[in-house]
Amino acid sequence: MSELVTGDAVVLGLRPAKLPSRALALIIDLAAVGTVFVLVSICMALATASLDDAAVAAVTVATFLLVLVGAPIAVETLTHGRSLGKLACGLRVVRDDGGPIRFRHALVRGAMGVVEILATLGAVASVASLVSARGRRLGDVFAGTLVVRERVPAGRAAAVPPPPPWLIGRFAGLDLSAVPDDLWLAVRQYLTRMHQLDAAVGRGMSERLAGELAARTGVPAPPDVPAAAFLAAVVNERQARDARRAFGGGPAAASVAHPAPVAHPAPEPLPAPVQAAPVRSAGHDGAAAVTRADAVRPRTGGFAPPA
Repeated sequence: MSELVTGDAVVLGLRPAKLPSRALALIIDLAAVGTVFVLVSICMALATASLDDAAVAAVTVATFLLVLVGAPIAVETLTHGRSLGKLACGLRVVRDDGGPIRFRHALVRGAMGVVEILATLGAVASVASLVSARGRRLGDVFAGTLVVRERVPAGRAAAVPPPPPWLIGRFAGLDLSAVPDDLWLAVRQYLTRMHQLDAAVGRGMSERLAGELAARTGVPAPPDVPAAAFLAAVVNERQARDARRAFGGGPAAASVAHPAPVAHPAPEPLPAPVQAAPVRSAGHDGAAAVTRADAVRPRTGGFAPPA
Protein backbone atom coordinates (compact mmCIF):
# COMPACT_ATOMS: atom_id res chain seq x y z
CA MET A 1 0.00 0.00 0.00
CA SER A 2 1.44 3.37 -0.98
CA GLU A 3 1.13 6.22 1.49
CA LEU A 4 0.35 9.89 1.24
CA VAL A 5 3.07 12.08 2.72
CA THR A 6 2.62 15.79 3.41
CA GLY A 7 5.26 18.45 2.93
CA ASP A 8 6.29 17.95 6.56
CA ALA A 9 6.95 14.23 5.94
CA VAL A 10 3.92 13.18 7.95
CA VAL A 11 2.14 10.06 6.74
CA LEU A 12 -1.57 10.63 6.40
CA GLY A 13 -4.23 8.02 6.98
CA LEU A 14 -5.49 8.06 3.37
CA ARG A 15 -5.45 5.01 1.13
CA PRO A 16 -5.26 5.23 -2.68
CA ALA A 17 -8.40 3.94 -4.36
CA LYS A 18 -8.24 0.71 -6.34
CA LEU A 19 -9.34 0.31 -9.95
CA PRO A 20 -12.65 -1.51 -9.23
CA SER A 21 -13.93 1.20 -6.89
CA ARG A 22 -12.82 3.93 -9.28
CA ALA A 23 -14.52 2.15 -12.19
CA LEU A 24 -17.77 1.86 -10.23
CA ALA A 25 -17.64 5.56 -9.33
CA LEU A 26 -16.98 6.42 -12.98
CA ILE A 27 -19.96 4.36 -14.13
CA ILE A 28 -22.23 6.20 -11.69
CA ASP A 29 -20.88 9.57 -12.84
CA LEU A 30 -21.29 8.70 -16.53
CA ALA A 31 -24.83 7.48 -15.94
CA ALA A 32 -25.76 10.72 -14.17
CA VAL A 33 -24.05 12.96 -16.74
CA GLY A 34 -25.44 10.94 -19.65
CA THR A 35 -28.97 11.28 -18.33
CA VAL A 36 -28.57 15.03 -17.99
CA PHE A 37 -27.03 15.22 -21.48
CA VAL A 38 -29.96 13.35 -23.06
CA LEU A 39 -32.53 15.55 -21.33
CA VAL A 40 -30.72 18.74 -22.28
CA SER A 41 -30.26 17.53 -25.87
CA ILE A 42 -33.98 16.84 -26.22
CA CYS A 43 -34.82 20.28 -24.87
CA MET A 44 -32.30 21.95 -27.18
CA ALA A 45 -33.57 19.97 -30.19
CA LEU A 46 -37.09 21.19 -29.56
CA ALA A 47 -35.86 24.75 -29.08
CA THR A 48 -33.68 24.78 -32.22
CA ALA A 49 -36.07 23.01 -34.59
CA SER A 50 -36.39 26.12 -36.76
CA LEU A 51 -32.61 26.71 -37.07
CA ASP A 52 -30.40 25.56 -39.93
CA ASP A 53 -28.00 22.61 -39.76
CA ALA A 54 -24.93 24.72 -38.91
CA ALA A 55 -26.64 26.31 -35.91
CA VAL A 56 -27.91 22.94 -34.71
CA ALA A 57 -24.38 21.50 -34.97
CA ALA A 58 -22.98 24.43 -32.99
CA VAL A 59 -25.60 24.01 -30.27
CA THR A 60 -24.89 20.27 -30.11
CA VAL A 61 -21.15 20.83 -29.66
CA ALA A 62 -21.78 23.46 -27.02
CA THR A 63 -24.14 21.15 -25.16
CA PHE A 64 -21.57 18.36 -25.28
CA LEU A 65 -18.82 20.58 -23.89
CA LEU A 66 -20.98 22.13 -21.19
CA VAL A 67 -22.62 18.94 -19.92
CA LEU A 68 -20.08 16.17 -20.48
CA VAL A 69 -16.95 18.25 -19.84
CA GLY A 70 -17.89 21.41 -17.98
CA ALA A 71 -20.33 19.83 -15.51
CA PRO A 72 -17.83 17.29 -14.05
CA ILE A 73 -15.21 20.02 -13.74
CA ALA A 74 -17.63 22.30 -11.91
CA VAL A 75 -18.80 19.52 -9.60
CA GLU A 76 -15.26 18.47 -8.63
CA THR A 77 -14.27 22.10 -8.06
CA LEU A 78 -17.26 22.97 -5.89
CA THR A 79 -17.17 19.72 -3.88
CA HIS A 80 -13.36 19.62 -3.57
CA GLY A 81 -13.03 16.32 -5.38
CA ARG A 82 -16.28 14.56 -4.52
CA SER A 83 -18.47 13.75 -7.51
CA LEU A 84 -21.70 11.80 -7.23
CA GLY A 85 -20.04 8.46 -7.99
CA LYS A 86 -17.08 9.13 -5.70
CA LEU A 87 -19.41 10.19 -2.90
CA ALA A 88 -21.35 6.94 -3.28
CA CYS A 89 -18.17 4.84 -3.25
CA GLY A 90 -16.44 6.79 -0.47
CA LEU A 91 -13.73 8.24 -2.73
CA ARG A 92 -12.26 11.69 -3.12
CA VAL A 93 -9.76 13.46 -5.38
CA VAL A 94 -6.94 15.18 -3.48
CA ARG A 95 -3.63 16.76 -4.39
CA ASP A 96 -0.41 14.80 -4.14
CA ASP A 97 0.28 16.50 -0.79
CA GLY A 98 -3.13 15.50 0.57
CA GLY A 99 -4.79 18.91 0.20
CA PRO A 100 -8.10 19.64 -1.54
CA ILE A 101 -8.06 20.21 -5.29
CA ARG A 102 -8.85 23.51 -6.98
CA PHE A 103 -10.21 24.58 -10.35
CA ARG A 104 -6.96 24.05 -12.26
CA HIS A 105 -6.68 20.47 -11.02
CA ALA A 106 -10.28 19.72 -12.00
CA LEU A 107 -9.77 21.42 -15.37
CA VAL A 108 -6.74 19.29 -16.25
CA ARG A 109 -8.49 16.11 -15.11
CA GLY A 110 -11.61 16.96 -17.12
CA ALA A 111 -9.66 17.86 -20.27
CA MET A 112 -7.65 14.64 -20.13
CA GLY A 113 -10.82 12.70 -19.34
CA VAL A 114 -12.23 13.57 -22.76
CA VAL A 115 -9.34 11.70 -24.38
CA GLU A 116 -8.72 8.79 -22.02
CA ILE A 117 -12.35 8.13 -20.94
CA LEU A 118 -14.85 9.45 -23.47
CA ALA A 119 -12.84 9.05 -26.70
CA THR A 120 -11.42 5.59 -25.86
CA LEU A 121 -14.29 4.33 -23.68
CA GLY A 122 -12.00 4.25 -20.64
CA ALA A 123 -9.39 1.94 -22.14
CA VAL A 124 -6.49 4.39 -21.76
CA ALA A 125 -7.52 5.29 -18.22
CA SER A 126 -7.77 1.63 -17.22
CA VAL A 127 -4.32 0.79 -18.58
CA ALA A 128 -2.76 3.84 -16.93
CA SER A 129 -4.37 2.98 -13.58
CA LEU A 130 -3.10 -0.60 -13.76
CA VAL A 131 0.44 0.50 -14.59
CA SER A 132 0.60 3.23 -11.93
CA ALA A 133 1.66 2.18 -8.43
CA ARG A 134 -1.00 4.44 -6.90
CA GLY A 135 -3.70 3.76 -9.49
CA ARG A 136 -3.48 7.16 -11.18
CA ARG A 137 -4.74 7.80 -14.70
CA LEU A 138 -3.12 10.30 -17.06
CA GLY A 139 -5.34 13.13 -15.86
CA ASP A 140 -4.13 12.57 -12.30
CA VAL A 141 -0.50 12.48 -13.41
CA PHE A 142 -0.71 15.78 -15.30
CA ALA A 143 -2.87 17.48 -12.65
CA GLY A 144 -0.81 16.24 -9.70
CA THR A 145 -3.80 14.58 -8.04
CA LEU A 146 -4.72 11.24 -6.51
CA VAL A 147 -8.02 9.46 -5.85
CA VAL A 148 -8.14 8.17 -2.27
CA ARG A 149 -10.58 6.30 -0.07
CA GLU A 150 -12.16 8.47 2.59
CA ARG A 151 -13.99 5.67 4.37
CA VAL A 152 -11.64 3.67 6.55
CA PRO A 153 -12.97 0.53 8.27
CA ALA A 154 -13.83 1.16 11.91
CA GLY A 155 -11.49 -1.57 13.12
CA ARG A 156 -8.49 0.19 11.58
CA ALA A 157 -9.28 3.66 12.88
CA ALA A 158 -7.07 4.65 15.79
CA ALA A 159 -8.65 6.44 18.73
CA VAL A 160 -7.64 9.99 19.56
CA PRO A 161 -5.66 9.99 22.82
CA PRO A 162 -7.31 11.90 25.68
CA PRO A 163 -5.79 15.16 26.92
CA PRO A 164 -4.14 15.52 30.33
CA PRO A 165 -6.77 15.61 33.12
CA TRP A 166 -5.85 19.16 34.11
CA LEU A 167 -6.79 20.40 30.60
CA ILE A 168 -10.27 18.84 30.41
CA GLY A 169 -12.84 21.65 30.32
CA ARG A 170 -10.23 24.40 30.21
CA PHE A 171 -11.18 25.44 26.66
CA ALA A 172 -14.96 25.29 27.11
CA GLY A 173 -15.30 28.92 26.02
CA LEU A 174 -13.62 28.56 22.61
CA ASP A 175 -15.63 29.32 19.48
CA LEU A 176 -15.08 26.27 17.25
CA SER A 177 -17.61 27.19 14.56
CA ALA A 178 -14.96 28.65 12.21
CA VAL A 179 -12.70 25.57 12.25
CA PRO A 180 -13.09 23.72 8.91
CA ASP A 181 -13.44 19.97 8.64
CA ASP A 182 -10.12 19.63 6.83
CA LEU A 183 -8.29 21.11 9.81
CA TRP A 184 -10.13 18.81 12.22
CA LEU A 185 -9.12 15.87 10.03
CA ALA A 186 -5.48 16.94 10.02
CA VAL A 187 -5.46 17.37 13.82
CA ARG A 188 -7.04 13.95 14.36
CA GLN A 189 -4.56 12.31 11.99
CA TYR A 190 -1.67 13.92 13.83
CA LEU A 191 -2.93 12.93 17.29
CA THR A 192 -3.45 9.30 16.28
CA ARG A 193 0.05 9.06 14.78
CA MET A 194 2.17 11.47 16.79
CA HIS A 195 4.03 8.64 18.54
CA GLN A 196 5.10 7.22 15.17
CA LEU A 197 6.75 10.45 14.02
CA ASP A 198 10.22 11.77 14.49
CA ALA A 199 10.40 14.06 17.53
CA ALA A 200 11.43 17.17 15.60
CA VAL A 201 8.93 16.55 12.79
CA GLY A 202 6.11 15.86 15.24
CA ARG A 203 6.90 18.99 17.23
CA GLY A 204 6.88 21.16 14.13
CA MET A 205 3.62 19.64 12.90
CA SER A 206 1.91 20.11 16.27
CA GLU A 207 3.01 23.74 16.51
CA ARG A 208 1.79 24.47 12.97
CA LEU A 209 -1.59 22.84 13.60
CA ALA A 210 -1.92 24.60 16.94
CA GLY A 211 -1.21 27.93 15.23
CA GLU A 212 -3.85 27.29 12.56
CA LEU A 213 -6.35 26.20 15.20
CA ALA A 214 -5.65 29.29 17.30
CA ALA A 215 -6.08 31.50 14.23
CA ARG A 216 -9.48 29.94 13.53
CA THR A 217 -10.71 30.25 17.09
CA GLY A 218 -9.28 33.73 17.66
CA VAL A 219 -7.64 32.71 20.95
CA PRO A 220 -3.89 31.99 21.08
CA ALA A 221 -2.69 28.75 22.59
CA PRO A 222 -1.56 29.12 26.22
CA PRO A 223 2.24 29.36 26.41
CA ASP A 224 2.38 26.93 29.33
CA VAL A 225 0.55 24.18 27.42
CA PRO A 226 2.42 21.98 24.90
CA ALA A 227 1.06 22.15 21.37
CA ALA A 228 0.12 18.46 21.27
CA ALA A 229 -1.73 18.72 24.60
CA PHE A 230 -3.54 21.83 23.36
CA LEU A 231 -4.71 20.00 20.24
CA ALA A 232 -5.90 17.01 22.27
CA ALA A 233 -7.78 19.27 24.70
CA VAL A 234 -9.56 21.17 21.93
CA VAL A 235 -10.55 17.93 20.16
CA ASN A 236 -11.85 16.62 23.48
CA GLU A 237 -13.90 19.79 23.91
CA ARG A 238 -15.42 19.34 20.47
CA GLN A 239 -16.30 15.72 21.28
CA ALA A 240 -17.89 16.89 24.53
CA ARG A 241 -20.06 19.39 22.67
CA ASP A 242 -21.09 16.72 20.17
CA ALA A 243 -22.08 14.50 23.09
CA ARG A 244 -24.16 17.28 24.62
CA ARG A 245 -25.95 17.84 21.32
CA ALA A 246 -26.54 14.11 20.90
CA PHE A 247 -28.04 13.79 24.39
CA GLY A 248 -30.03 17.01 24.13
CA GLY A 249 -27.89 19.00 26.55
CA GLY A 250 -29.36 17.26 29.61
CA PRO A 251 -27.65 15.98 32.71
CA ALA A 252 -26.71 12.76 30.94
CA ALA A 253 -24.72 14.70 28.38
CA ALA A 254 -22.95 16.65 31.09
CA SER A 255 -21.96 13.42 32.78
CA VAL A 256 -20.61 12.05 29.48
CA ALA A 257 -18.68 15.21 28.65
CA HIS A 258 -17.26 16.11 32.06
CA PRO A 259 -17.90 13.46 34.75
CA ALA A 260 -18.67 14.90 38.17
CA PRO A 261 -16.31 13.99 40.99
CA VAL A 262 -17.45 11.19 43.26
CA ALA A 263 -18.59 12.49 46.64
CA HIS A 264 -16.86 10.78 49.56
CA PRO A 265 -18.85 10.34 52.80
CA ALA A 266 -17.81 12.59 55.63
CA PRO A 267 -15.80 10.80 58.35
CA GLU A 268 -17.79 9.93 61.45
CA PRO A 269 -16.90 11.89 64.59
CA LEU A 270 -14.58 10.01 66.85
CA PRO A 271 -14.90 9.87 70.65
CA ALA A 272 -12.54 11.90 72.73
CA PRO A 273 -9.24 10.18 73.40
CA VAL A 274 -9.19 8.19 76.63
CA GLN A 275 -6.31 8.93 78.90
CA ALA A 276 -4.85 6.14 80.96
CA ALA A 277 -4.45 6.44 84.69
CA PRO A 278 -1.00 7.50 85.88
CA VAL A 279 1.30 4.66 86.84
CA ARG A 280 3.94 5.18 89.44
CA SER A 281 7.12 3.25 89.29
CA ALA A 282 10.28 3.47 91.23
CA GLY A 283 13.13 5.02 89.41
CA HIS A 284 16.73 4.01 89.59
CA ASP A 285 17.45 6.72 92.23
CA GLY A 286 14.34 5.92 94.28
CA ALA A 287 12.29 8.91 93.12
CA ALA A 288 8.72 8.39 91.86
CA ALA A 289 8.35 8.78 88.13
CA VAL A 290 4.98 9.36 86.53
CA THR A 291 4.29 7.98 83.04
CA ARG A 292 1.12 8.28 81.04
CA ALA A 293 -0.21 6.10 78.17
CA ASP A 294 -0.21 7.70 74.77
CA ALA A 295 -3.52 9.24 73.70
CA VAL A 296 -5.39 7.53 70.89
CA ARG A 297 -4.89 9.51 67.66
CA PRO A 298 -8.01 10.29 65.61
CA ARG A 299 -8.22 8.91 62.04
CA THR A 300 -8.07 11.12 59.00
CA GLY A 301 -10.53 10.58 56.16
CA GLY A 302 -11.91 12.12 52.93
CA PHE A 303 -10.11 13.49 49.86
CA ALA A 304 -6.83 15.27 50.48
CA PRO A 305 -6.25 17.97 47.82
CA PRO A 306 -2.78 18.07 46.27
CA ALA A 307 -0.32 20.40 47.91
